[in-house]
Amino acid sequence: MSEVVNLPKLSENIPRLGNRFSQWVGKTVLATLGWQFEGQFPDHKKMVIIVGPHTSNWDFVIGLAVVFSVRLKISFFGKHSIFIPPFRSLLVRWGGIPIERSKSHGVVSQMAEQVKQADKILLCGAPEGTRSKIFPWKTGFIQIAANANVPVFMIGFDYKAKIIKLGPIFLPSSDIQSEMLKVYDFYAKVHAKYPSQVAFPAETSIEK
Repeated sequence: MSEVVNLPKLSENIPRLGNRFSQWVGKTVLATLGWQFEGQFPDHKKMVIIVGPHTSNWDFVIGLAVVFSVRLKISFFGKHSIFIPPFRSLLVRWGGIPIERSKSHGVVSQMAEQVKQADKILLCGAPEGTRSKIFPWKTGFIQIAANANVPVFMIGFDYKAKIIKLGPIFLPSSDIQSEMLKVYDFYAKVHAKYPSQVAFPAETSIEK
């Protein structure tokens, strides 16, 4: 079994959840599967975190192990209809945020407002929004971060090197298309579980 090394250190600003047991579970899963961390976790109490490329259900397994191993409290949004008793309290505890897609002001505005109002929040999601091959990728996460004036932090799961890459962080401007090029350029250098399921623009610098 490989040993997980260089667990990123998290500052007191980062939302935390879990205990020693859940942390042990996360570290054990990563060690058993041979994964290691590369890079550092930024010191920001509010961030939009994107994880990719997303091509397999294994991404969820690795992601959950990462969350457990460093005891992160992440937030995610879901349809308000699933936030019903007896599941509502559990979903909220796990970081779920109910969103009404029928609202006229839209999901982006609702999520941006949630981020603005929170004292600490790590809003997580996959930029593709699906495991299937898709292009262009979704831009909602960029819009949420720009509207809420918080940075976007990119994390990549490199299956070839078995490295969890804690990548660049940037504060997005209102020029969504230009900001997306930063996203494509980073993830083009991350080896997905199924590379053929990932699409990038032609001008992206892809590392073979």
